[in-house]
Amino acid sequence: MSANPKLDQRMSFMRFDERDRSALRALRPLIDSEIANALNKFYGQVRAFPEVRSKFRDDGHIAAAERAQANHWLRIATADYGPDYMRDVERIGRAHVVAGLEPRWYMGGYAVVSEELVRAVVGKRARSLFANAKSDADVADSLVALNKAVFLDMELAISSYLTLLEEQRATLEAERDAAEQAQAQAVKAIGEALSRLAAGDLSARVDGGLAPEFQSLKDDFDRAAAALGEAMKAVERATSGIRAGADDIARNADDLAQRTEQQAATLEQTAAAVDQLTATVGKTALSAREVSARVGEASAEAERSGVVVTRAAEAMTKIEGSSNQVSQILGVIDEIAFQTNLLALNAGVEAARAGDAGRGFAVVAQEVRALAQRSADAAKEIKSLIAESSRQVSEGVDLVGQTGAALRGIVEKVGGIDGLINEIAASANEQASALSQVNTAVNQLDQVTQRNAAMVQQSSESTQALRVEAADLANRVGAFHTGGQSHAGPAPAENPVHAARARVAAFARPGR
Repeated sequence: MSANPKLDQRMSFMRFDERDRSALRALRPLIDSEIANALNKFYGQVRAFPEVRSKFRDDGHIAAAERAQANHWLRIATADYGPDYMRDVERIGRAHVVAGLEPRWYMGGYAVVSEELVRAVVGKRARSLFANAKSDADVADSLVALNKAVFLDMELAISSYLTLLEEQRATLEAERDAAEQAQAQAVKAIGEALSRLAAGDLSARVDGGLAPEFQSLKDDFDRAAAALGEAMKAVERATSGIRAGADDIARNADDLAQRTEQQAATLEQTAAAVDQLTATVGKTALSAREVSARVGEASAEAERSGVVVTRAAEAMTKIEGSSNQVSQILGVIDEIAFQTNLLALNAGVEAARAGDAGRGFAVVAQEVRALAQRSADAAKEIKSLIAESSRQVSEGVDLVGQTGAALRGIVEKVGGIDGLINEIAASANEQASALSQVNTAVNQLDQVTQRNAAMVQQSSESTQALRVEAADLANRVGAFHTGGQSHAGPAPAENPVHAARARVAAFARPGR
């Protein structure tokens, strides 16, 4: 017998007596040798089924569970079901609840382990050389004891599993009842405050303390009611400001209408002036384009003159070269005259030696000398003239070069002038386009001003309607109790309506 009456009752009902315990103890060596193989097959099934495998974190977790199961089976084989055994069974049941492992998987695991142990018991009987009727009875006693131990352990674990589930259910029901009671209290308190609020009492608050989970709801309601009360006070003040502002707006609207009409007339005059200015700028742009065309023609002429001057300079250079060649030829002629003079002189000397026979030859020699002298003199004069001509040609070349440089400067300046005139024409075109846009904008502004005049009239009419609505709003706001004094006096300076009145008055002031 154990120290647990409920366990004794279970074992008695199962007829799990001392004989069965003795038979179970006799199986301990067999269980000790076979339990590792049986558990290995069981956890092989665990790994094969994802629904069960997911209850374990990893292979290390499975190995730890396998070791714990082995120790538990050895405890079962001792047939000593004392407090330690009961705590072990209760721990297993609670672990299954925490892991979410349903009893069907636990019972299936016992079936796999029991299968291997039963096969081991029967296999041991088959290997016995002295099998007889007594050994068959021993095998039957062993299987009965093992079966009862397995069912007892499985029943205790499942009962622990169900007991824990029942405790959890009872705890959840108690928490639900408490939550429902707290909710009912909160609904009642908030409902009473809402009733007061619906009746127009904006000072209503949730009375009494509520459960912690509803405290934020109470605080939110109280803040909302307080904010609503402040908003209603602000509406009351704003209503007063609206009524006062509507009068100011009505007075200023008439002045604004008159000034709008004056503005429209001024804009018409401005539009006419802009039209005239646009036409003038357009003419300026056209004249600038014409001047640009003339300057372009002048630039082309200057470029052509530059080409002519360049050619003249080349011709003068060639003339200078020809003069140099003529000077060289004259030098040759001068040398020939000198040689001729020498020959004539020698001929005269020889004629003198010849006496009378050479007298006629001496006359000829004298004439040749005179002719050579005249040729030399003429050559000197020609060389002098050519030198002067060469000097003048050089000066002409310099002057032509200066003329070409001046013409190139003129072409560059004319080009610059042409660019400036083009810029002037482009600027005039841009000004004409901008003035056209300004003219369009002024016309649009004139149209907007005309529409503004109509809108000012409509605003005046709307202001009258606003005064009526403000009076009605004041009456409606007066129906609420905000818990403080009424603020029906003048609107404070920071009131938005007051600020709007100030802006309208400033805009409508003459001289703007």
